[in-house]
Amino acid sequence: MVWHETYPAHCQPDMKQIGEFVNSPYWEQLCSYLQKTYVTSPSIEYSRCSMQTGWNVKYKKGSRAICTLYPDHGYFICMVSIGAKEAAEAELVLKGCSPYLQELYAGTAPFNGGRWLMIEVRDKETLEDVKEMIGVRMKKKK
Repeated sequence: MVWHETYPAHCQPDMKQIGEFVNSPYWEQLCSYLQKTYVTSPSIEYSRCSMQTGWNVKYKKGSRAICTLYPDHGYFICMVSIGAKEAAEAELVLKGCSPYLQELYAGTAPFNGGRWLMIEVRDKETLEDVKEMIGVRMKKKK
């Protein structure tokens, strides 16, 4: 099953349908975590981006993007943008993260001093890594 073929641009899925397609306990766990921790609601949007065409789920706090979730069958991708100002803290936090996330971060080319991490969430360890990276991104300004 291919996500963008299952739900083409003219056929917007709801959160229940997305969850059923993803069919991973980590999907609901992350969505719940984001909604409770950051007091936010999901926004379902369609993207024609060549990397991840199709419907995705965005979470924002005010005008600041928290993350974007890209559904797939059996797992999902969480895109977290770590900006230049957050990079030093992210690199410290990474020391406690999984080898997968450490390698992904190291292999993601910086863009304007930051990195757009496309994290495949397939297990509990990666789910916890995602929460850590989102925590770095959403840390309150001092």
